[in-house]
Amino acid sequence: MKRVYCLYRVSTKKQVSKVMDYCGVKDDIPMQKQACREFADSHGWVIVKEFEEKGVSGFKVSAKNRDAIQDLKEAALREEFNILLVFMFDRIGRIDDETPFVVEWFVKHGIEVWSAREGEQRFDSHVDKLTNYIRFWQASGESEKTSMRIKTRMHQLTLDGVYTGGPVPFGYKLVGTGKKNRKGYEINNLQIEEGEAEIVRMIFSKVRCDGYGSYRIAQILNDGRVKTHKGSKFQSTTILRILRNRIYTGYLVSGDAVSPYIPELHIIDNEEFEAVQFILNQRSRKDEEKRQIAMNTKGKAMLSGNIFCAHCGHRLTTICYQDKYERRDGTVNITNVIKYSCYHKSRKLCECDGATTYRADQVDAIVTEFMKKLFDALNNSPDEELLERAFKRQNDADRANRKKAEQDLQKSCIQLEELQLEIGRSLTGDSIFSKADLSTAIQTLKLHIDECKKQLSEFEVKEEQGQEALEKFRPAFSRFKSWAEEFENATLEQKKMIAGQLFRRVEVGKGYKVHIVMNMTYQQFCEQWQSLPELSAG
Repeated sequence: MKRVYCLYRVSTKKQVSKVMDYCGVKDDIPMQKQACREFADSHGWVIVKEFEEKGVSGFKVSAKNRDAIQDLKEAALREEFNILLVFMFDRIGRIDDETPFVVEWFVKHGIEVWSAREGEQRFDSHVDKLTNYIRFWQASGESEKTSMRIKTRMHQLTLDGVYTGGPVPFGYKLVGTGKKNRKGYEINNLQIEEGEAEIVRMIFSKVRCDGYGSYRIAQILNDGRVKTHKGSKFQSTTILRILRNRIYTGYLVSGDAVSPYIPELHIIDNEEFEAVQFILNQRSRKDEEKRQIAMNTKGKAMLSGNIFCAHCGHRLTTICYQDKYERRDGTVNITNVIKYSCYHKSRKLCECDGATTYRADQVDAIVTEFMKKLFDALNNSPDEELLERAFKRQNDADRANRKKAEQDLQKSCIQLEELQLEIGRSLTGDSIFSKADLSTAIQTLKLHIDECKKQLSEFEVKEEQGQEALEKFRPAFSRFKSWAEEFENATLEQKKMIAGQLFRRVEVGKGYKVHIVMNMTYQQFCEQWQSLPELSAG
């Protein structure tokens, strides 16, 4: 009696079964098992062992990277079975320049390769080989088309705001819709799980406000015995996935497909999300000299990670210095002094004529005073409604100037047409203009028309930029306001994060001369409302 090993494979994971069903893809392991078992029984064969591959693409994954194929080859060398049985030959693989040779390998080692639907795979003649190559070439093409159908459908479902499956993000739960797909599975949608949503908000807040890193946040959650959906502890990577997932702003994302805004999924404001992305991107920068957000906020200095030497331009490091002195009574007083140090000067790595160290408390006090002035000025600036009105007034003035330019252009075009009609009369001597005067007038008018068109183009650009500026200033204004309200009572960690987002860099030189370079968005905002204090202090 012949011994049979069976191989079953599905290329798409269970989580997208509804998408597969929408696409007309029906291929599951229970169906393959039933067909192969019935086929073996009809031939009097005994199935000794069955191999299952779930979520393995026969088109994308090479045979050498598939454990089932490698296990089957080892078993064939040990002569453990006589027949390899599959539902269809494409279950072995769909790579047209590889799979025929895999099948041929089994045949050469004495293993019959059968399909419950297509019969035996033979290599007795050149015709057999050619037929097999054509079959797998077709299978490869079908795999590409199936993959494209699934991707296209998933893309469309996402654009329609439909949840297409996958691991449920922390902060959400699955709820039944009462609808079933063609396979009879209930279709589920995502819903906010309020308890977890509060934790998500805390995670984002700890990054934006306190500058916590993913590892530190994971520790906090684990200490609080909070578990992931799988019942596991939080890892740094888990926190980063949460922080990078745009679903919390109310949008489903699949590849480059983004759904319309879904209020029911909204947990984090877009402004908060983008602020966190800025922090994460800053911390991931390889060029340390261009990073303005400190890698962590554990230090005792407010500007650590974002302060530079005004003389050599290099980033200053933070050091702790012990100041010891003996009192009159003989006791020794030890004071820890935090300083900003120019590493390049201390190690003579460059020509730097600045100081080697600067007391952090003195520098921080100067910058803190600047920030207080900035926020005081901001508190006296217009609220968001007045902000929009000011932009509207400016836009109205620009539109009036644009209308005037359009009228001027129209008038000039009419005049040009009239002058061009005079050309014919000038040639016959019937015109009141001489040829030279007419030529000069036409040339002058054309230059004026070109200037009008240029002005109109500039007005259009200015109008677009004005709208973009408003959209840019609105979140900046909101963030400014919250910082102004929070700053006085903020912790050192919170002040660090405010400074890191507000300032592109802070430079300090001899005599504690401090120069502050603001982030462009905030600088433009302050300049717009004339609320920017002097950027140099000392």
